[in-house]
Amino acid sequence: MVLEFKDLYVSVEGNRILKGINLKIMSGETHAIMGPNGTGKSTLAQVCMGHPKYKVESGDILLDGESIIDLSVDERSRRGIFLGMQNPIEVPGVTNFDFIKSAIQKRMRKDEHLRIGKFILKYESASQDLDMGKGLAHRYLNQGFSGGEKKRNEILQMKMLNPKFAFLDEIDSGLDVDALKLVGEHVTKQKSADLGLILITHYQRLLDYIEPDFVHIMINGQIVKTGNTELITKIDREGYDWVKTELGIDDEDDKPYSLGNCPTKSLV
Repeated sequence: MVLEFKDLYVSVEGNRILKGINLKIMSGETHAIMGPNGTGKSTLAQVCMGHPKYKVESGDILLDGESIIDLSVDERSRRGIFLGMQNPIEVPGVTNFDFIKSAIQKRMRKDEHLRIGKFILKYESASQDLDMGKGLAHRYLNQGFSGGEKKRNEILQMKMLNPKFAFLDEIDSGLDVDALKLVGEHVTKQKSADLGLILITHYQRLLDYIEPDFVHIMINGQIVKTGNTELITKIDREGYDWVKTELGIDDEDDKPYSLGNCPTKSLV
């Protein structure tokens, strides 16, 4: 499968955030999107998931060549798109178990039925693997959870739903070293030829555990440079100023960077 962003412009409350995003993610690939705060990384994930706050001004999002711009969040989820949120919300009154069970049932065909015994065993196994505790199933979704528990719960959902393309939006924030290692190892275990994975992060530490195939730098709402893991080391050592200097990027510049003035944009 292929998830593709084509010349995508997106605004929020009249403010343009994404300014011509072009990106193609194939099944089996892991992409890391890095960049300074406020540059549009999370917006890309949210607009792909269909958050109504974000307005697509122009461009398209294609899943296997078919536009998903007009699909609802539920429909996109059923097509296999998943978002591990940066700040997971609390949902009082809905247990973790019922939330995931309902999500899986929504993805099934009308002639399919959930095998509850098999589901329970898989759920309990995933909970134990992620060190979520025996009482997780009966706790309300994210209510009273620590920051680390919320992030691990997102990975649990991803593990149960088995998406085709998964965005993990700063899944490393709020995690101590041990929790980060645990999350990183379990995400890596889920990598397969059928999963396209998009990691959104500021720092190298997550990518020490989940190795990407491609690394993209986003600045001012555009992907301005793409390369391999060597970019991660340079970002960790020098930050993002060297990219701005190399490409002549002005922090206040609102103009798209063409291939003519962004010669390093093509894949390395």
